[in-house]
Amino acid sequence: MSTNGHEGTVRPGTTNENFDTANAPAEPVQDTATPGRGETLTEAEVWWRDRQVWLAERGYMLRPRYRPGWKPSWKGTTKRSWQVEDGIPPKSPYVLDATRTSDQKLVMLKQISKELHPFEVEIGQFFSTEPRSSDSRNHCVPILEVLQDPIDEDYQIIVMPLLRLQNSPPFETVGEILELFKQMFEGLHFMHEHRVAHRDVMILNVMMDPEPLFPDMYHPIKYNRTRDLRGKAKHRSRTERPTRYYLTDFGLSRKYTAEDPSPREYPIIGGDPTVPEFQGDKELEPSNPFPTDVYYAGNLIREEYLNLYLRLEFMNNLVEDMTQVDPTRRPAMTDVVSRFQEIISGLSPMLLRSRLPSREENMVTRLLYDVKHAIFTAGYILRRVPAVPRP
Repeated sequence: MSTNGHEGTVRPGTTNENFDTANAPAEPVQDTATPGRGETLTEAEVWWRDRQVWLAERGYMLRPRYRPGWKPSWKGTTKRSWQVEDGIPPKSPYVLDATRTSDQKLVMLKQISKELHPFEVEIGQFFSTEPRSSDSRNHCVPILEVLQDPIDEDYQIIVMPLLRLQNSPPFETVGEILELFKQMFEGLHFMHEHRVAHRDVMILNVMMDPEPLFPDMYHPIKYNRTRDLRGKAKHRSRTERPTRYYLTDFGLSRKYTAEDPSPREYPIIGGDPTVPEFQGDKELEPSNPFPTDVYYAGNLIREEYLNLYLRLEFMNNLVEDMTQVDPTRRPAMTDVVSRFQEIISGLSPMLLRSRLPSREENMVTRLLYDVKHAIFTAGYILRRVPAVPRP
């Protein structure tokens, strides 16, 4: 589930009805380490508190901070707000964690305005129903339930699994990161195949299922701590416990008919403002959102991985083509998937199992880490654990 904060940008001269604000910047999270902070709910938190009883009746229990009659548990003690569970505010005003009472699983709730985002629920449900939901290529975040807000008719609340950022914990091997690329490519291809453009593929909107890596899970806000905050959340590697990655946040997404093979949309700039067709001083022109999706995916890989890690140089040519300035010269996602499969089929098992060194590491540090990594790799080989983790 994404909690990204960014504003939509439209063609100059358009009216406010085209302005996408559901992902506007979140209010700064209070510094709860300061005495007195966190003792009162923010306006956004009050929105959730006012719906706590109603949500509980529908099987979703909010944390104690949002229950009627809540009083800060740390008041009158030597503890500080950041040391106790009910002193932790959410990181976004639009989403909040909850526990599904039927099985005690953590889920995420997201409030959606029908007026501002009339297609987000529709597109989410489209990919969450059969036959699409059971297709292995479908990497759209599952919508578990849609609730109509009881107070404001404009709002709906969608229930999703609790997801985690794709790069937390960091990737350890080339094979692990290639599985991310594979799933992201096939997921975006699947969306395009069904005539849906995501329009906001960015680092915060590509997430993963954390349960394989975190069998005991973690606190939904303090995600490096256990649920009771008493220790560090322990995790396994992706090689040992393969996981699935998901495309999230369909607030800017649009679905087109098969009769419209090359749709034109005025740009709504999401989390990546570097798209070439969005640049220039002149008035922005309508463009086809499908090649823009290709750019988003390629630029994400370039900025977040190729520019930060070594041993991924084999991706350079494909990423360069995906981020061509001229949208008509970018490959379609069908070609991206095909070319990627050709690339990985030619890589050696040794490279796939090799560690991902940061570009900032010096030679001595790299050597020490590589030796340590080789020991773990030998164990994986003896146990016949695949170099590329497939869930």
